[in-house]
Amino acid sequence: MATSITLYLHGAAKIGFASSAPRKRAKMNGKSTIVKHSLSEITALRELGQDQTHADAPEAESLGAEFWKSARVAMPAGKTSVHLRLDNDVVEWFRAHGKGHLTRMNAVLRAYVEAQKQHTRLG
Repeated sequence: MATSITLYLHGAAKIGFASSAPRKRAKMNGKSTIVKHSLSEITALRELGQDQTHADAPEAESLGAEFWKSARVAMPAGKTSVHLRLDNDVVEWFRAHGKGHLTRMNAVLRAYVEAQKQHTRLG
């Protein structure tokens, strides 16, 4: 039996199963777990001792000037909702690697598209 999936490219997805068993919904308390702060707000929170970063969190190494010379901003073009039927083993393989499996599927498709574009430019 193939699993039916609605996939939103570049992001989150709804998953539908071909099953008559009722699905349990996660209870949400309505409070967002995502918080955005500016650098100045983070600095102020640290000075007040209200920063939620663990004291033993490792510092990232500097990327260096050479990295920034070739860095570019890549904004996603947008998202398109698609209905897609995939082989069971493919879906299960991505799911077995944890949360974010649809995002990883999109990353694989993105890498393929970029490789094909590169191949076309060189060929």
